[in-house]
Amino acid sequence: MKQRDLLLKWVVYGLVLVYLLNCFSPLRLHVDMLRYFAIKDCIELGCPSDSFAAGDYLPYGYTILLLVLSKLSLLHSFVLVFINCIYLFGSLLLIRKIFGNQINFFLLGVLVLLNWTIIKFVTHPLSEMQFLFFSMASLYFFRRYSDTRRLLSLILSFAMCALAFLTRSAGLALAAALVAGLLWLYREQLLLLMRRNKILVVALVLVLACIVVFSRLLGLDHYTSVFTKQFREGLQFSTMLKWHFTEWSEIAGNTSIVKIFPFVPASVAKTLFFGIGVLLVAGFLWLLFARAKGTPMVVKLYLLFYTVLMFDWPFYDPRFWVPVLPLIAAVIAGLPFPKRKLYRAAVTGWFAVYLVLGVVSAAYMTYTSLNRRVMARTHANGVYRNEYETVFFGKPQSDTARRIDPEVLSVIRRYN
Repeated sequence: MKQRDLLLKWVVYGLVLVYLLNCFSPLRLHVDMLRYFAIKDCIELGCPSDSFAAGDYLPYGYTILLLVLSKLSLLHSFVLVFINCIYLFGSLLLIRKIFGNQINFFLLGVLVLLNWTIIKFVTHPLSEMQFLFFSMASLYFFRRYSDTRRLLSLILSFAMCALAFLTRSAGLALAAALVAGLLWLYREQLLLLMRRNKILVVALVLVLACIVVFSRLLGLDHYTSVFTKQFREGLQFSTMLKWHFTEWSEIAGNTSIVKIFPFVPASVAKTLFFGIGVLLVAGFLWLLFARAKGTPMVVKLYLLFYTVLMFDWPFYDPRFWVPVLPLIAAVIAGLPFPKRKLYRAAVTGWFAVYLVLGVVSAAYMTYTSLNRRVMARTHANGVYRNEYETVFFGKPQSDTARRIDPEVLSVIRRYN
């Protein structure tokens, strides 16, 4: 093993320990996390039919996990973060099997485990890591089917896809990729069959029409309904595009744009992140379809469909890309290192900055996980500070505290 690869290997092992150390983090609250817990309570304990939790559109996949853990008396922060770690590490191993020797696995591990979005959301009780695991398992079994043509592997692929869809509605992009992947595998036979059997074409069109007609029953209209609601409330398509291009810059630059505001005027930072994001998306799609020869077609299709779907999602949050970030990193890890000196210098410089920012993110997250006083004050910009400090220290530590949310307080007390 080369000295560089040996170094990367030990860095990955060290990061695994850091992630496991973060299992001792207090329960990290998030708006969507509170929704998941409210849905869980609604199912387990009951709630008014007109309550928000009773009509919440969040898929039930992650809520089922919370229910199972609650019934087993294991629903607390340590277990939730530990399960997220297992999901993440398992996903990386599945990606290794999908790509085989075409990627540098330890480079992949460093790119993923040192990304600030992964570091942040592994410690949050949210559905990202569960969706990541099920979607990677689905792609793994599809890759096995493409190699062996064993029906069991195909069935398992679609079963994992169903679990991914139950976890997050974005699983629709995965389902589309699997179907398109099948069409690609059997493209020659399919063209011949369509020429000989026009009835088959009509049947396929009717199936697609039924999916559209019964989309509400199947839960497939979630995106379109939310999309139209946001636009009725004043969202513009150009704003949505700026959001998602900016998210790509935040992921590749390994820092949130908010961290840049103290040093660069907000307008300049937003323009810069948007412009870089456009180049990143265009460049990555070119690399994916023109240069990444070893990347399985189903993976390429999934990344394409997921990107299109997310660019139509009318909300801003870099965490939307967490479920595909390891795949993006795998594509990059599988590319040959540039030979031209200018490109080599640029890639080396970017990786050095990425590495430093990732280490800082991991160190800060671990510090706050192990220091309740700092975590209560800084988590979510201090939004839940009063509730955290009431649980940790008996009362808010701030002299300006005015209100304590009883529902938030209850969640921290029960599941911390």
